[in-house]
Amino acid sequence: MDGRDLVRSMKAVGSAGAAQGLRTVRAAWRRRRADVTGLPTRRTERARVPGAVREVEPGPGGGTIRFARSELRIHVAVNGAVFWGWDGAGPEPSYALVGRCPEADPRAVLEPDKDGGWRVVAERVTVVVSRHGAIEVCTPGGVPLRRDLPPRWWEPEGGGPGRWMQRSEVAADARFFGLGGRASGPRLRAGTYRLWNTDPGHVFGCEDDPLYLTMPVQLVVADAGTHLAFHDSSWDGTVALREGEEGAGSGHDRLGTCELRMEGGPLRCWVMVGTPARVLRTWVSLTGAPALPPSWALGHHHARWGFGSEQEVRRVVAGYHEHGLPLDAVHLDIDHFDGHQVFTVDQERFPKLPVLAEELRRDGVRLVSIVDPAVKAEPGNAVYDSGVGEDAFVRDASGRPVEGVVWPGEVVYPDFTHARVREWWGGLYAERIAQGFTGFWHDMNEPTSFTAFGESTLPRSARHALEGRGGDHREAHNVYGLCMAQAGYEGLRRLLPEERPFVFSRSGWVGLQRYGGTWSGDVATGWSGLRASLSLVIGLGLCGVPYSGPDVGGFDGSPSPELYLRWFQLGAFLPLFRTHASLRAGRREPWEFGPEVLGHARVALLERRRLLPYFVTLAHLARRTGAPYVRPLWWGAPEDRALRDCEDAFLLGDGLLVAPVLDPGTNRRAVRLPRGRWYDTATGKAYEGPGQVLVDAPLARIPVLARAGAVIPVRGRDGGLELEVWAPALGRTGGGLVVRDAGDGWDDPELERYVARWEGGRGVVVEREGEDGVCEPSHPVRVRGLGGPAQT
Repeated sequence: MDGRDLVRSMKAVGSAGAAQGLRTVRAAWRRRRADVTGLPTRRTERARVPGAVREVEPGPGGGTIRFARSELRIHVAVNGAVFWGWDGAGPEPSYALVGRCPEADPRAVLEPDKDGGWRVVAERVTVVVSRHGAIEVCTPGGVPLRRDLPPRWWEPEGGGPGRWMQRSEVAADARFFGLGGRASGPRLRAGTYRLWNTDPGHVFGCEDDPLYLTMPVQLVVADAGTHLAFHDSSWDGTVALREGEEGAGSGHDRLGTCELRMEGGPLRCWVMVGTPARVLRTWVSLTGAPALPPSWALGHHHARWGFGSEQEVRRVVAGYHEHGLPLDAVHLDIDHFDGHQVFTVDQERFPKLPVLAEELRRDGVRLVSIVDPAVKAEPGNAVYDSGVGEDAFVRDASGRPVEGVVWPGEVVYPDFTHARVREWWGGLYAERIAQGFTGFWHDMNEPTSFTAFGESTLPRSARHALEGRGGDHREAHNVYGLCMAQAGYEGLRRLLPEERPFVFSRSGWVGLQRYGGTWSGDVATGWSGLRASLSLVIGLGLCGVPYSGPDVGGFDGSPSPELYLRWFQLGAFLPLFRTHASLRAGRREPWEFGPEVLGHARVALLERRRLLPYFVTLAHLARRTGAPYVRPLWWGAPEDRALRDCEDAFLLGDGLLVAPVLDPGTNRRAVRLPRGRWYDTATGKAYEGPGQVLVDAPLARIPVLARAGAVIPVRGRDGGLELEVWAPALGRTGGGLVVRDAGDGWDDPELERYVARWEGGRGVVVEREGEDGVCEPSHPVRVRGLGGPAQT
């Protein structure tokens, strides 16, 4: 017995309460014993590399290249994405892909290259394979974007899952983004990042890693072009990144490097190249279009762990109405459950929950329920009994249900990697719907199990169905939250076929956007937590998950009035705008911070309400194109190195640039501008980019600038849709898209295209483009930005 584990066990009993503390100690020892007996013993490993090319077999879109000790399947798909898999690995089966793998591009050809290598030549990309297995991805003009060196495997003698390592090189000027939800980003500096969805067990700040939602997805931006690389293995792994350095005139650049190490799974990779917009469009064509949130979910949400009763919920909602603050949803945490048991209600504190939900809905406020995956392991618990009858729970190597510890006490876990279990779980949401809930918030689904020591999750030896293939938690862990989101989303589609489901999940994996979004998790209350909030939203958007947001104000503690307001102002421009806090944290209602903060928060909320038509449009565009609502400043100009290094501002769609205040005591801040003219939306002052400008950032607002020529749909004074047009620079044109969506159903609304231009004698003219030419706009137009000359 490890003495340190004994000490941790004793501390756990003392700090968590005797009963729960003992449970966490038992859970830790159970987990350790399960892995000792249920995992294969680590045996001597043999290292292997591909060796030299032996033969080549052309095929659709590419072909198969056989080396002395391995083989490489490679093809270019019709959407321009490149796939390769070693040791016979194909694109399927995969939790990441939606539907079937896209067909190979018949125009792509495999042909000999110099020095005994081969290359695949396609319209958008050229892939060069060396005679020893290095793979180089190049632009159509032959400029290298990425070079993957020959991989290395470590295989146990006698067979079984082996480890592998892939080292890659990128240009010296390249910058790394992605890898899921990373608090230190959005630009990923030199360091090692783990690929294992993790509940840290405490609030996190900028330096904490890993967090709840990791993905083996890198978006790499360099002067030569942008590319996305996805290594499709859900096993535990690490990514070690090092940015390059240019030779400063010496002519000797140090390339950037990425070293990916995985504990198992296939070695297969997808790469797509092009502009950021093209790359994300290709990415979601592979992994699925983002789910379209119902329109109400783009408004303001208020949550708290600690709504102790129906009366408390009514008091908070009444406070919003009394203070003239728009509110669209209230979220109930685990304290509304009966004994923290999922799909139950505490009848003493919430005796008439459906009545409360109906009252709120009449006032335009929806009710959202938390849903945890763990089920209290107690006969008589309806969900547990039903799950036992369905054989729904994860088992260990000896066939017994795996037990963990979470809020209800001893629990078991549904195996969401089985289609039958997902269908069973999806049907349980009928109870939530009957209680009046219209949205669902998935938590604790890494999955988490409280333990006194060791990893706070299921044993790695726990068995999972994995869609009939069979396997253990080493492979299933990272996709557990993704499969739970699928279960909830598809269940809601069956139960409420006329309504768009609203699901967001703390954990997930590649493809989570198909079922909903995510949020920050337990971000620390502090200025570093505020910065981490923005990093997470930008980084997740670049991985294909456009709908996310933080706990405004932070999860713990009591933010200062200034910190709360600056967080609130940032949240008003993020897709998921939700205040939330823990049981022991200070209040998060705007009126709790004094009349000055209340007044400024009201302005931010009203601006969010005014911009709702723009958010609706961005949601539809994300579904159609994969472009995130929140985009880094380099989105439209990845060649601008200054923009690549800017992390304290973002583009909201194409039309707005938001520069939040991320430091205390700030009333002016520098803003890096992309090329073109930009208007301060508060003062109308015009600035010319590219470059950096100083703008006012009083406590009353954060800087928001509009791109010259932008056509932005907003809510007019009469409540109808209005076009806010920012004057294009003389001699230039502008435009924008509008998608009207008044409901929460599945009707496919029309996309309207507008163009704005100067016309002599008439000033700025706005016209709608259609199949039959241009016509008058369908909505009232208000032109702004007709003041004086631009500032430089």
